[in-house]
Amino acid sequence: MEYQEQVIQAIKKALPAVVNIAITKELEEIEREFPLGLFGFDPRIREELRTHLKEIPHDEMGRIKLGGGSGFIVSPDGLIVTNRHVVIDPKANYSVITSEGKKYEAKVLAQDPTSDVAIIKIKAENLPVIELGQDSKLELGQTVIAIGYALGEFQNTVSTGIVSGLSRFIRAPDFAGHQQKLKGLIQTDAAVNPGNSGGPLVNLEGKAIGINVAIVYGAQNIGFAIPVERAAYDLEEIRKYARIRRPFLGIRYVIVNPEIKSYLRLPFDYGALVVNEGMPGGQAVVRGSAADEAGLEEGDIITSVNKKKVSFENSIEDVIADSKVGDLLEVEIYRRGKKFAKEIKLKEYRGQQ
Repeated sequence: MEYQEQVIQAIKKALPAVVNIAITKELEEIEREFPLGLFGFDPRIREELRTHLKEIPHDEMGRIKLGGGSGFIVSPDGLIVTNRHVVIDPKANYSVITSEGKKYEAKVLAQDPTSDVAIIKIKAENLPVIELGQDSKLELGQTVIAIGYALGEFQNTVSTGIVSGLSRFIRAPDFAGHQQKLKGLIQTDAAVNPGNSGGPLVNLEGKAIGINVAIVYGAQNIGFAIPVERAAYDLEEIRKYARIRRPFLGIRYVIVNPEIKSYLRLPFDYGALVVNEGMPGGQAVVRGSAADEAGLEEGDIITSVNKKKVSFENSIEDVIADSKVGDLLEVEIYRRGKKFAKEIKLKEYRGQQ
């Protein structure tokens, strides 16, 4: 099969399962969120706001359109993968529009707290799906296709490119403006535009190998996708436990630097010092956590995890993000002048600890 025909067939195979995710809100909800108190509750300000909001496009239910993203169907009964940042606002409404133009109200089932992946659900049957290509070996230079709803309005937009890089690391702002670290990303020069977020990056077999997540503004064709293995893991968690479980160690720490080394007279300048950091009512080791059950104490220094030195570049947070609930961590600890090893079994995160 010629190259062009391969591209066309891959698009035909994947496209029916790509969806648009529309984000809307009720007028009253937006009014409640707007900081009218800054204007002394002037009724004229409220009326001007209401007039302006009425001019913004609405859906057929009268809800104000705030934007959109993309996603792709992975099960015939309506499981859809998208980006966490697309559906992160708990007060918004989310609707899914299929490639055939059918519209469904969507429920957010889970958001992965360690990556920008979310799983949503619509009530439908016999839907077309995209096969996950988690067993596909990625190579620099291989052809990839980005599919989605560019700018939230151009349906069935496709662009081709190549895998430009692997195992990339970026920081991207989340809904609250905080910086989220995203690791192990696929870099591509296939054009990825706002609105493509959450859509699939597919190979020439029409399999999803990634989830389009970010672009570099001001650059020429530098986009990133989360490897589809992350979504496959989250889907398995949903099917088994009806939620995405998050591993939790249960310590607060600061990374040892030359100043801490000098102050504590340590023989090394790396590791994680277990310390409360002066937080009122905080705990250096959370009671009942994996670290607590393993006997970690405030003042311990974790020098390595799984035989890798702990540092700014290889933090404990990074190790846990790549781990699963129930995984064993091989930890080396420095306590009162002596080093010793422990195995710690990660437990599930249970909200605020």
